[in-house]
Amino acid sequence: MSKKTIRPYDGPAGGWGALRSVATHLLEQDVPVLGARTLLSANQPDGFDCPGCAWPDRDHTSTFEFCENGAKAVAAEATRHRATPELFAKHTLAELARYSDHWLENQGRLTHPMRWDPASDRYLPITWDEAFARIGAHLNALASPDQALFYTSGRCSNEAAFLYQLFVREFGTNNFPDCSNMCHEPSGTAMKAQIGIGKGTVQLRDFELADAIFIFGQNPGTNHPRMLGELRQASKRGAAIVSFNPLRERGLEKFADPQDKLEMLHNGSTRISSDYFQLRIGGDLAALKGMIKRTLELDALAQAEGRARVIDIDFIAEHTRGFDAFASEVATESWDTIVAESGLSRAELERAGDIYARAERVICCWGMGITQHKHSVATIQMILNLMLLRGNIGRPGAGPCPVRGHSNVQGDRTMGIYEKPSPAFLDRLREVFGFEPPREHGHDTVGAIEAMLDGRCKTFFGLGGNFATATPDTEATHRALRRCDLTVHVTTKLNRSHLVHGRDAYILPCLGRTEIDIQDTGPQGVTVEDSMSMVHLSAGINAPADPMLLSEPAIVARLAHATLGARSKVPWLWLIGDYDRIRDKIEQVFDDFYDFNQRLRVPGGFHLTNSASERRWLNPEGKALFKPHAVPTDLPVHRARASHSQPVFTLATTRSHDQYNTTIYGMNDRYRGVFGERRVLFINAQDIAALRMSAGDWVDLESLCDDGVKRVAKRFMLVEYNIPRGCLAAYYPETNSLVPLSSFADEARTPTSKSIPVIVYPHAPQPAQGLQSARDIGLVRVD
Repeated sequence: MSKKTIRPYDGPAGGWGALRSVATHLLEQDVPVLGARTLLSANQPDGFDCPGCAWPDRDHTSTFEFCENGAKAVAAEATRHRATPELFAKHTLAELARYSDHWLENQGRLTHPMRWDPASDRYLPITWDEAFARIGAHLNALASPDQALFYTSGRCSNEAAFLYQLFVREFGTNNFPDCSNMCHEPSGTAMKAQIGIGKGTVQLRDFELADAIFIFGQNPGTNHPRMLGELRQASKRGAAIVSFNPLRERGLEKFADPQDKLEMLHNGSTRISSDYFQLRIGGDLAALKGMIKRTLELDALAQAEGRARVIDIDFIAEHTRGFDAFASEVATESWDTIVAESGLSRAELERAGDIYARAERVICCWGMGITQHKHSVATIQMILNLMLLRGNIGRPGAGPCPVRGHSNVQGDRTMGIYEKPSPAFLDRLREVFGFEPPREHGHDTVGAIEAMLDGRCKTFFGLGGNFATATPDTEATHRALRRCDLTVHVTTKLNRSHLVHGRDAYILPCLGRTEIDIQDTGPQGVTVEDSMSMVHLSAGINAPADPMLLSEPAIVARLAHATLGARSKVPWLWLIGDYDRIRDKIEQVFDDFYDFNQRLRVPGGFHLTNSASERRWLNPEGKALFKPHAVPTDLPVHRARASHSQPVFTLATTRSHDQYNTTIYGMNDRYRGVFGERRVLFINAQDIAALRMSAGDWVDLESLCDDGVKRVAKRFMLVEYNIPRGCLAAYYPETNSLVPLSSFADEARTPTSKSIPVIVYPHAPQPAQGLQSARDIGLVRVD
């Protein structure tokens, strides 16, 4: 473990630090040679798709088509460490629960299916056939299929996701909580209503043509490092890159490309952001409205002076609806409100608006810094309003670009992992497979936790992920899972969710993306869809971590066969004999996947049709819609500040550089200067002084919510950071316990993990207990 220290980091993102980090992680996983060889096949035509983020690949013949954090994901999967039955023989679950998430992950690859034994409080080995039979019997004994929940992680392949939704719908429910519910659900919700499709319209080649790239609520240096290559090239050719982020993030400031020998040799770097606006947490909607207001004011001035219009009036007339009402509403919003709520000056907002108005082609990117707020749908629709003003949707070098997280989170939704399926999709399933799918909408992630808590759902099945840790309101989520009669997890490695279990519990270990998958007809490949709707093949190159492992498609198909038996209309075991057969069925269900098996064999795969990029608007109105939204002034943080005399801060959860989602690769956050510690609180120096504290002091955090529940996360070290006053940041999952289950985005129900009202006070130590107790790490709700 790294020595605990806080020290400034002045270098660029990437560079020699990234190369050293890759080497370190390969050594830590005991795969210096195997890991390096594996990385050479990452994102290659005859190799595997990186199991990390969903950023697309430009050059599928490049030797180094991977990034630092992708290398960490590959090293973690290719590790020589093994979590065998011997590990569970040594430790009860109560003992394992006292270890950190990093320690659990670092035990290595799981090798055998396991079942919890309540008498010994240990996981014991079980055969695959017995596991499937027992789980199937549990499911068939439910009073209703709607008593079961089927969660999905974004790492799951298209083939596994398609079989999974098919099994669950033939079983009889649409209960599909998934990771989209916790991240980019607002993007799909906002875009579907406004432009008729819930996906971004740009491709990588558009980044070569854009005059300006606006980035909202995203930290690509840690979360999508390969994106920095595109931003670097855009910066070098003179494109404006305008970043809106409360924290100063090194990846948005400067980047040294490890693939550029000259830049590396001279310790050089490239500036990324031409303008960096540090707005308040949650102030993006106000900032966007300020840019729009400025654009409309410039247009009015141009009209008065007889110059060419600033807005694209022809595009607006032909392709949109609602412009006049929208423009009128913007005119009524005062600059004072916009400035106050954005945290930016009018001059800054006008400069951002001027850059937008001058640029012929604009791309707007955003991440979870936008999506995890109560007003996230409205904010994303304000991004689209901005784009519509100048016709920046449906032409080269321009368009909206929601940057998804996990490698196939977008593909899972395309394959039907959705609790609210369309009637047309269900009709097609009936036509192709001959059964009547359920029509009633199911539970999303928040709804799933609520349903477990009140007893409506009694079974939880997780296809990947770490549900107990990724979700909000940690104590409530743990309590919900423990109320289940059955919990099952398909996974590659041990995590917290396997220790927070129902009365019967199973771990089903699966192959990873890097591993060879042999079925009846030989080695198989799976497909994934990246953030820009490219579908491509992924085929592992390493021997399986253990001969006992099954692929995700095989686990789903064998469970479906064991559960549904002779009543099923689907030839489950035949389908997994050759994944081409699964893809043939996908082609029959989804029109965009015509000639699926032929097109995916082309290096780089193929692009799915995007109606909005062709200026076809598939919403009920048949037009792109301008959507007016007032700048919100009555959010939970506003109410909390009005009712409390002490300072109320807005806390945003964030990732460290040594993690991906809930997977903790190490204890460092290099770009923010934090080493060997995760329980830190980033705070403005003036706020530290106002609290009459010092950097390095330990504090407790208490979230403020209308439900009257007192939620406390204990023992965080104050770290002075370049962040606006009144704003805080800390890592998740350590602060997920502060997010109330009842606090979620309007319309999309995504937890508001980026806008938590909190108060801060000196840490009150617990009595000495050796390892930290559950209460001390924020897993216990204090009523």
